[in-house]
Amino acid sequence: MKKIFTRFGGGILGLFLLLGIGMAASQTAQAQYRNDRYPQSRDRDWSRDRDWRRDRDWNRQRDVDQSGYGISANGRQTALNAGFNEGIKAGRKDRRRGERFEYRDEGAFQNATSDYSSRLGDLELYRQYYRQGYVNGYRAGYSGY
Repeated sequence: MKKIFTRFGGGILGLFLLLGIGMAASQTAQAQYRNDRYPQSRDRDWSRDRDWRRDRDWNRQRDVDQSGYGISANGRQTALNAGFNEGIKAGRKDRRRGERFEYRDEGAFQNATSDYSSRLGDLELYRQYYRQGYVNGYRAGYSGY
């Protein structure tokens, strides 16, 4: 009986010894990793700032048309909304009167300056976006929306 307790106690002691060595080795590895991590976090912060600056510059560049003239995002949205609203009215009117599907003969489409102001950007770009919105609105109004 004494031998069983001795063997059992020796086995438990060996198990605890192995666990203790494993935990000590783990702590050493974590401490080394922790010291190595700080330069990487600084690099990561710099990279994140660089990406933010790149995205900011890309968003600024996106508002400039290929021809070199610019229009603000607000100007683009204003033109699309104004064109759509006028187009849907004209489309509904033509449908109600039984006229053919033709938006190019409408004065609002030809002028394309409703709600324009110089603070929105280039007039010609505004007209392009206005006409896109007008066509979409006319199509929706003529089809019954």
